[in-house]
Amino acid sequence: DHRKISSTNILERLNREIRRRTKVVGIFPSMDSYIRLVTSYMIEYSEDWSSSRSYINPEIVNAIQQKLLAA
Repeated sequence: DHRKISSTNILERLNREIRRRTKVVGIFPSMDSYIRLVTSYMIEYSEDWSSSRSYINPEIVNAIQQKLLAA
């Protein structure tokens, strides 16, 4: 898990996806429309990671914490 946390692959993937989505549009009418597109994607990405795609399962973290507190 340490390798997954310390890697910047997640950030690189996120930046690549934003670049891909903005290239599809080409020219934005205003800066606000660009920010709206990127923000909507970031919200979608955040919801995915918080609900199901996290690298570290919260149940495992809680189990480890309980073992440490019991010791």
